[in-house]
Amino acid sequence: MGRGMSTDHPERPRRNFYGRFKGKSLKQSQKTYLDEDLAALAPGAVGWKENPTRENLDLDSLFVGKPVWLEIGFGGGEHLVHQAASNPDVGIIGAEPYINGVAMLLGKIRKAGVENLAVHPGDARDLFDVLPDQSISKAFLLYPDPWPKTRHHRRRFVTQEHLEPLARVLKPGATLRVATDIPDYVRQTLEEVPKAGFDWLAERPDDWRVSWEDWISTRYEQKALREGRAPHYLTFRRQG
Repeated sequence: MGRGMSTDHPERPRRNFYGRFKGKSLKQSQKTYLDEDLAALAPGAVGWKENPTRENLDLDSLFVGKPVWLEIGFGGGEHLVHQAASNPDVGIIGAEPYINGVAMLLGKIRKAGVENLAVHPGDARDLFDVLPDQSISKAFLLYPDPWPKTRHHRRRFVTQEHLEPLARVLKPGATLRVATDIPDYVRQTLEEVPKAGFDWLAERPDDWRVSWEDWISTRYEQKALREGRAPHYLTFRRQG
């Protein structure tokens, strides 16, 4: 992906983005969630307008000293809210550029009443720029865009462009969970993630065929199962 410098914000790297920012029209309730709830849940320092010099997020202030987890591309937010409700002593940041998914998440947050979440409505790479080194205890990459065409594999998250900054913000010993139903995405994950300083923790087939004990099946997984694709659950540990 190309890099340069934005003319609007001199310190911001220019990055190509290949996904979608918006899909079908938002419901009125979703527009209300975005108008009323997003500002309070989005860390102010993530926005380039508010943070042109890319100062690090103050995670201790944001989550009052709690361990911090990160979900990269939370889709509709069901897993993110499930983890937040199940782990009230943890702070969780979710990053998702697709505004329809952000709106869906905000509705789920209202319904669940969880208060240990922060939302970055944008590219996870911009979030990496403002996360302190070794600040994240666990990360999730769940059913990422598969980019099935060979010429598009460089757009997948499991490339060094994404994995190196992710490794930088993870604490030594932190875990990274990857779930996907695409066999070639599994291949690329197993090739690239260890290069970025991670160990794959699988010891037997069930370690990647059986979901995690605290897993909640997402709508993307249910679609994969309906269409006959087998989920894979990969767990890595950050070295160091």
